[in-house]
Amino acid sequence: MDYSSHYTADTRETLMQKVQMRMSERRFQHVLGVEKMAIALAEKYGCSPEKASIAALTHDYAKERPDDEFVLVIKRDGFDPDLLNYGNAIWHGLVGASFVERELGITDPEILNAIRVHTTGAAKMTLLDKIIYVADYIEPGRKFPGVEDAREIALVDLDEAVAFETKHTLAHLIEQEQQIYPKTIETYNHWVAKK
Repeated sequence: MDYSSHYTADTRETLMQKVQMRMSERRFQHVLGVEKMAIALAEKYGCSPEKASIAALTHDYAKERPDDEFVLVIKRDGFDPDLLNYGNAIWHGLVGASFVERELGITDPEILNAIRVHTTGAAKMTLLDKIIYVADYIEPGRKFPGVEDAREIALVDLDEAVAFETKHTLAHLIEQEQQIYPKTIETYNHWVAKK
C-alpha cells in the first residue's frame, strides 16, 4: 500500500521499520496480522484503508516499553493519576498514543484515538476505533476459544463484534481476578448490557 502523506511523512515500509525496531519479532508479527485484518475490515465497512494500516501498525508501538517510561509520561503530561494503579495492558494504548505522536510524528486525531482505545474500547467509538479494537482481537495469529466466532461476527456486523469482544474480554478479566479499568466497564455498559 502506498501512503498519501496526509497522515504520516513515512512510507509504509519506513513506518514498519520504525515500529519493528521497538518490539520483539513475535509482537511485530502480531502487528502485521492486525494490519492485515484492519485493512480488510476497513475495505468492508467503508473506512480509509490507509488510516487503518497506520493505526494498526502503530497500535502496539509502546507495548514493550519499560514501566518507568510510562510512569514518567503519565506524571509529566498530566494524565489521570489513577492510571498509575494499572499497568502496561492499559498504558500501552492510552499513553502509547503519546509516544506515537511524539516519536513518529503522527498527529491525526482519529488514528491516535484508535490507538488510545484499542485495549479498553469506549462508549463512543468511531469506525476506525472499532476496526482496530476488533482487528487486534481477531488477527490471524490469535488462537483462543471463541476467536473463530469473533472472526465470523466481524465480517457480518462490526458493532456486534465490538460487543462480543468486550463481553469475552471482561469475562476473562473477571475469571483471572484482574483489576478492570473503568473505561472497559463503560464499553460493556454501552455495547453489551441490554438497556
